[in-house]
Amino acid sequence: MSTKIGLISDLHATLAPAQEALRLLSEAGADRILCAGDIAGYGAELDRTIELLSAHGCEAIAGNHELWYRQTIGNASADPLARLLGKLPAVINTTIAGRSLYMVHASPPQSCLDGIRLLDRHGNIIPEQRQAWSERLAGFGHDVLIVGHTHQVFAERLGDTLVINPGSTKFNHSCMLLSLPELKCTVIPLSGQGVVRAWNWGMETVNAAGKRGQSHATSTSFSP
Repeated sequence: MSTKIGLISDLHATLAPAQEALRLLSEAGADRILCAGDIAGYGAELDRTIELLSAHGCEAIAGNHELWYRQTIGNASADPLARLLGKLPAVINTTIAGRSLYMVHASPPQSCLDGIRLLDRHGNIIPEQRQAWSERLAGFGHDVLIVGHTHQVFAERLGDTLVINPGSTKFNHSCMLLSLPELKCTVIPLSGQGVVRAWNWGMETVNAAGKRGQSHATSTSFSP
């Protein structure tokens, strides 16, 4: 029997897209929700975003913005949000439906900053980056690696591992549904917008033809 895993990342303290992602994933039949970090940062709704994730039983890890939030609070132990964020693990390492799954914010084993960037500014795979990360992950030993951090949306087999970045709910307007053991990923657009496959500060995302680097809901199957 298939197990469906909802994947979100880089919510950045912005409630509305996170709410929409969780609603859509629930409607798609997600059995569990995993968040690849960066719940904090940029937005002003951190407390409500944390409450939302808690209400949905989301399993989350810490990203660089969680670490920075705790560091910038004068007395982190006295701040309830800092205490909650401080309890997040650096990784989730588990087995679901017979598939080994590892989740870290940027890259294994526990980096929050060394992100896996596979796409150019138009959302196309950069062959050299794909090759470099395939070599770095050689012998990684997990069926699935889930990351966030780079605000890129992809599901690519690198060596023996399916590497997935669901993108930022805030900036990429995306989340993903992963079916195991089939290793099938579906990208789900948010807010009726096309998914921005690659987003960074200062990147032009709109032109006369529409949004740059977009894709609509897609389903990609990967053979074991």
